[in-house]
Amino acid sequence: MTSTGPSSSSGGTGGSGGPDEPAYADRVFRSGAAVFWGCAMLAVAAWLCIDAIVRSPALTAWKVVAGLLFAVPLVVAFTIRPAVYAGADRLRIRNPFRTISLPWASVDAVRTGYSSEVLADGAKYQMWAVPVSLRQRKKAVRNQSRAAAHDDPAGSRTPFGRTSGAERPTVAASDQIVRDLQSLAEGQASRPSAQGKPSVRWALEIIAPCLVGLVALVVLLTTS
Repeated sequence: MTSTGPSSSSGGTGGSGGPDEPAYADRVFRSGAAVFWGCAMLAVAAWLCIDAIVRSPALTAWKVVAGLLFAVPLVVAFTIRPAVYAGADRLRIRNPFRTISLPWASVDAVRTGYSSEVLADGAKYQMWAVPVSLRQRKKAVRNQSRAAAHDDPAGSRTPFGRTSGAERPTVAASDQIVRDLQSLAEGQASRPSAQGKPSVRWALEIIAPCLVGLVALVVLLTTS
């Protein structure tokens, strides 16, 4: 899980509540592992496409291109695209096929269970960019137990110089992000510029090429 913190900017995207308030860039949360594997799959897809165009018959090459036109948007949608942007005025959730914009005043709660979710204006929105790791959660619970046994700062290191459980993370990364977002929602909801209703936009830049590739692939397979 990766994130970038807020930084001061005269033209920040987070907005401001008054002319004298500084503007800050959005905090961005996304899964670093998903981005890495997405880029790796795109590299393999590019190699397959080039190899098919150079070595395969024309019909086969067109089938590969159509297949990639269908598959590549899906890879991007589920790996590189998901992100959560937390600004001064709103929370923007970019999921595989939708982008949800939630003014802070419309956010009822940010919670995590088996997935990270936002409750806003009677609807529930999942945050794909903040996946829940049960393994990390169990590890955090173990670290909490170890930290409780090392309340004495003098005992925070082992005889071999390694840090004990007292200095290890006691909260899973996804749970900490959810706590931060909940805190932002509570603190920013009263801003005049944070008022409004949720809005949802479909990711046509993902859906359109995917459908074109699917139709082209079906036509090529049925006519060959």
